[in-house]
Amino acid sequence: MSHSAWSTLRVPASSANLGPGFDALGMALGIYLRCRFRAAERLEIRVRGRDAEQIPAGEDNLIWQTALAVACDVREKLPPIELEIDNQIPIGKGLGSSAAALTAGVVIADRLLGLHWKPLRILDEAARIEGHPDNVAACVLGSIVAAAIDSGGVARAVRLELPARFGVAVVAPDFDLPTTTARAVLPQSYSREDAIFNVQRAALLIAALATGTASAFPAALEDRFHQPYRASLIPGLEEILRLRAPGLLGCALSGAGPSILVFYERGFEPVCDLVRQIFALHGRAAEVIWTRIAERGYEVDEESGVRSQESE
Repeated sequence: MSHSAWSTLRVPASSANLGPGFDALGMALGIYLRCRFRAAERLEIRVRGRDAEQIPAGEDNLIWQTALAVACDVREKLPPIELEIDNQIPIGKGLGSSAAALTAGVVIADRLLGLHWKPLRILDEAARIEGHPDNVAACVLGSIVAAAIDSGGVARAVRLELPARFGVAVVAPDFDLPTTTARAVLPQSYSREDAIFNVQRAALLIAALATGTASAFPAALEDRFHQPYRASLIPGLEEILRLRAPGLLGCALSGAGPSILVFYERGFEPVCDLVRQIFALHGRAAEVIWTRIAERGYEVDEESGVRSQESE
């Protein structure tokens, strides 16, 4: 067979939970997994970018494995691919690197098999493979999302915009935390008191984000479902969650951690350094990643190239 035309794809990083919205809320961040791909005679994967040494370049690559799983689901045969990966998303830091790879795998299978799936079908497939919908919903829809799997097993998601006067940044410490480790410390069940506490905060957070109500913070980011249990794994987390400063809306663990998502009012960017300083007090270096919300989810294009939003 002759080589087919290249396609380009980019998928945003994501931060899940946003405090109280455990496995329900997510946010797309302007840090990207970029791929070029085309059908080929044999599988060939090249990797560059951040944490490239942690990304397999063989059959066990997560993007390729996901694409194969989709092909199996629709009972089609996927041709081998030539895949170039340029990754910007830190791996093992709670920034949705695996959800971005899963989303990329579903999109690649959709394109190569000619399935012509709409974004919500892409989301549904990616959420089914991932097991929870919050990160992949952000990868697919962009912006801030509330997501759920309904009783029929179908993913439902609604997106919101971050109010213009609010900003977000990520503070990533110099150690990894595997999601499996971070999930293992969580209890099997919660008290009614804790469940009510989280439902109240998640509702308050959605309302505050929808209306731009700064006074609802930092209460809207409080959580009893996962952050208190993960504090033992992340030095300084308890102090970080208690941080209060003018212009600081509040902090939340990004996904399973160890990165911290910082919400602030625009003009108060220096508050983000307070989080870095707490990590430093606990003997951990950390970098402040100045990101923005990715307004769009994944974008795929024939090789004319993806329209860049960097200038927006």
